[in-house]
Amino acid sequence: MENQELQKQIERLREQINYHNEKYYTQDAPEIDDFEYDKLYRQLQTLEAQHPELITPDSPTQKVGAPAMNKFEPVVHEVPLESLHDSFSEEELRDFDRKVREVVSNPEYIVEPKFDGLSVALEYRDGKYVRGSTRGDGLVGEDVTENIRTIRTVPLTLREPVPFLEVRGEVYMSHESFFQLCARQELSGESLFKNPRNAAAGSLRQKDPRITAQRVLDIFVFNVQQVNGESLQFHDEALNYLKRLGFTVSPFYKKCISIEEAIQEVRRIGDLRGTLGYSIDGAVIKVNSFAQRELLGSTAKFPKWAEAFKYPPEEKETKLLDIQVNVGRTGVLTPIGVFEPVLLAGTTVSRATLHNQDFIAEKDLRIGDTVILRKAGEIIPEVVSVVSHKEGSKPFQIPPVCPSCGGPAVRESNEAAIRCVNPECPAQLVRHLIHFASRDAMDIDGLGPAVIEQLVGGGLLKSPADLYTLTVQQVASLERKAEKSAQNLINAIEKTKENDLYRLVFALGIPHIGLKAAKLLAEYFHTLDAILAATAEEIAAIDGFGGIMAESVREFFDQPGTFHLVNRLKDLGLNMTAQTEIRDQRLQGKIFVLTGTLPNLTRAQASEIIEKMGGKVSSSVSKKTTYVLAGEDAGSKLTKAQNLGITILSEDDFLKMTQ
Repeated sequence: MENQELQKQIERLREQINYHNEKYYTQDAPEIDDFEYDKLYRQLQTLEAQHPELITPDSPTQKVGAPAMNKFEPVVHEVPLESLHDSFSEEELRDFDRKVREVVSNPEYIVEPKFDGLSVALEYRDGKYVRGSTRGDGLVGEDVTENIRTIRTVPLTLREPVPFLEVRGEVYMSHESFFQLCARQELSGESLFKNPRNAAAGSLRQKDPRITAQRVLDIFVFNVQQVNGESLQFHDEALNYLKRLGFTVSPFYKKCISIEEAIQEVRRIGDLRGTLGYSIDGAVIKVNSFAQRELLGSTAKFPKWAEAFKYPPEEKETKLLDIQVNVGRTGVLTPIGVFEPVLLAGTTVSRATLHNQDFIAEKDLRIGDTVILRKAGEIIPEVVSVVSHKEGSKPFQIPPVCPSCGGPAVRESNEAAIRCVNPECPAQLVRHLIHFASRDAMDIDGLGPAVIEQLVGGGLLKSPADLYTLTVQQVASLERKAEKSAQNLINAIEKTKENDLYRLVFALGIPHIGLKAAKLLAEYFHTLDAILAATAEEIAAIDGFGGIMAESVREFFDQPGTFHLVNRLKDLGLNMTAQTEIRDQRLQGKIFVLTGTLPNLTRAQASEIIEKMGGKVSSSVSKKTTYVLAGEDAGSKLTKAQNLGITILSEDDFLKMTQ
């Protein structure tokens, strides 16, 4: 290979790996699985080994993980949190053993699972938890002390008052917690995490520890980084010491006196995949003696006394028997493949999501195909490829009709999903009701997701309009609902009949119409009847509206289900008129842009204050912008405003201006 061509190939590989490192470590949104990433990494390693003169200090092979984000305070790791060298064959494990024996005699090994989560360090002083941090690049991580404090399996006080202790562990999310989180995300119309590892990483990096607490994370502690007041000589001794202090360590690990015994244990752990209740992506072999570890040392990136074995994704052939189309709580039509049952990663698989029409077309999936299945992250079944088509088979198309209500299902121009747009579709009812009752919509105090689930499950709600026909007796019949709390809920529902029109417009859940657009609609047309009668062209004339938004409004109100719902709400006495209230003209003609997180006000609250005083809120900074109200993590809008010389306001500045 020509040297110039080789250099280009290496640069391309580095760019790809750095891109995927950013997606995996920093954004918690990987686009390829570990197996595909490892292939790219090994290819780069091989080329650099053959041509060491082309290795550069910034190559991904010379670094651990990714740099810490500026979202949290940096933490410098006094003892580096090293990565592990990966093996993909048993012969590579034997080669690791040969290298170890070149330096030390008769090594003992500890074999334990390699957990698939986010690596962290925990620090204790006098037996009290004082700091938690992520690995970052191994040298500098992120301070996530308060978030880690919410993990119930992290001991805040040790059973012994150790003067100083730093341990390393893996924060993870159990499969049960992951599925529960996905169910809540679907209910709220949020994007779903791809796998438990990304869910754990995304949850630990929340700015609000209360959100982390809701995600139900766990931790396995697997290493002593530093300790004062205790002399430890072996890894298994250290694990027993950690258990004595109150940490949760690996539920199983084995001491092995030879590499062949260690390989047998690696195989055994591999057979357990899919049956553990949490994700593992390999096994780790570590030299047991700390004195021998000192002799072996480390490379610039890896310890020479440990090796990770990465399990390849298990793949099996099976037959695609049928494709069923389900409608989710957000109205998205999801194709589900039904397969001849096959054993994968410890469980029997007979169904798997086929995602959307684009995925089906890309794979050219047809009923009767012979396909290859695997489990992504050892948990979610997925189709890898088609082996062969059944004779006479035809390409599959998702029908343009909702399987739940029979209403039209449409694909928006900027979405991969095909969606049912009927607001009274039974399959979407719970999600619609949660949105309808939410703070920025009708703001029904006391009507949370759990109560909505009970009301729907009891057959008391089949439409948002049914909320306004509920009785105290019906609500009181629910589990754990006393008559007083039932009366409070009925009063709260009744009170929302007087809400401003924009709240009702937003509560209806029109695709592409957020709170700001709902306010613009209400202010421009003043009544719901006028909105119902408006053409797409008339709606598009609103300053701040585009063609897609206007078409979405028109299509939504053209649905028979919408017409029926709006008429019911009218008959039940809900306000259908905008109640534009401007206390004074103090902000008349002023244009505000909100960016970042404010200490006390939500964006919705700040926007309401501005609009009630005659000001306008814009989503983008321009020369017309009067003020930028900036909070924490303000980002590019703040930078642009500073470059344009626009006045920047803090929350305190804003409150002084408006009080």
